[in-house]
Amino acid sequence: MSDSARPDDADSDRTADAPADGANSPIDETEAPASASEVLGAALGGAARRAGLDPAESRSTGHVVWTAMGGWRGILESVLPGVVFLVAWTLTYDPETRTGNLPLSLGLSVGLAAVFTIVRLIQRQSASAAIGGLIAAAAAAGLSLWTGRGEDSFIPGFLTNTIYGTAFLVSALIGWPLIGLAVGFLMGEGTAWRADRRKRRVFFWLSLAWAALFALRLIVQVPLYFAGDVTALGTLKLVMGLPLFAPLVAVTWLAVRALYPRAPK
Repeated sequence: MSDSARPDDADSDRTADAPADGANSPIDETEAPASASEVLGAALGGAARRAGLDPAESRSTGHVVWTAMGGWRGILESVLPGVVFLVAWTLTYDPETRTGNLPLSLGLSVGLAAVFTIVRLIQRQSASAAIGGLIAAAAAAGLSLWTGRGEDSFIPGFLTNTIYGTAFLVSALIGWPLIGLAVGFLMGEGTAWRADRRKRRVFFWLSLAWAALFALRLIVQVPLYFAGDVTALGTLKLVMGLPLFAPLVAVTWLAVRALYPRAPK
């Protein structure tokens, strides 16, 4: 074969190797769409970062827990509406009818939540948590007033605990613990942590611990709901709120920091 035929043969080879029908289009150069795990991890990580839970930052455990609870203001916004409802219900409770002044108790509680939200809006501070709390309190109050039963105001809380607990449990059992997805996003490694057995094990048990917290609330409080004991139900809701949330945040933070130690300066 002559040398003059080689360029034509090379062109033919290139033509034969080239993808047909314009497959070598700009679409191939674009990034693949994010997977569901990446989207969920970004959402969870973003929420954790806004709550002050970023392992990449050099903060003490106490500071992280305090920030996660929102400081004094966040604690008051979380606890006071429930305390006001409980006090008003107890003070107006009639042993004969076994009920308290439901409209007054709910009105004071929702009103206080509304005040907290309005103050944040006036001060142009982040009010997403306060607004969420106000909506939840108003929905619970509306349900309770509609049924005329004080204990029904706790139903939205039961649903929330069920959803969160189920999500943490299922994610751990299928090998995609929510804690791992959030931390992977925060630490910039995506889902690469799944290749590390130690990290998988820690994230698995942390997710189970959070699932257990939500399950424990339901196990203790649901029987009181069916018993119609609003006073005990309201008291235990407060006791099993921040007092259990804070230690678990601390444990989660310490466990994650152990997995991702800071580089020496």
